[in-house]
Amino acid sequence: MATDQRKGFVRLLDRLERDDVLVVTKLDRLGRNAMDVGSTIQRLDALGVRVHCLALGGVDLTSSTGKLTMGVINAVAEFERDLLIERTQAGLARARAEGKAIGRPASLTPERRREAERLLRDGRSASAIARELKVGRTTIRRVQEAMRRPERITSPGALAS
Repeated sequence: MATDQRKGFVRLLDRLERDDVLVVTKLDRLGRNAMDVGSTIQRLDALGVRVHCLALGGVDLTSSTGKLTMGVINAVAEFERDLLIERTQAGLARARAEGKAIGRPASLTPERRREAERLLRDGRSASAIARELKVGRTTIRRVQEAMRRPERITSPGALAS
């Protein structure tokens, strides 16, 4: 939840005045991620409020030194996020190369899928079929769409929902 949606923080903003100093123990008190913290500090700076973080040696985050510190913290956060994405993509590629199934399992077994197709051909509504088979309406709509296409998807995981 962004800081401007947190009731306590909104009440704090209402009480702060120009030249006030807001002291926080750690940066995570100002937001849920580096971007949120950065925007909160910018907002406070625009109000003329200085922000000191005790975990960073009491540095004023609205000063030039504080802005440099925030820049470094943001760069490290972005680097970590990029590393996570790279690792995730490499893991997915390795799993695909090993032939492992990726994604959620299909919500319809082949038999239940054939049943859904039969009911659709009989003119039943997607909503009624979804209720009967205890799956989402979107799952039935995907079956319906696949029935309209000339090339039929037959792999069990192809219609996961």
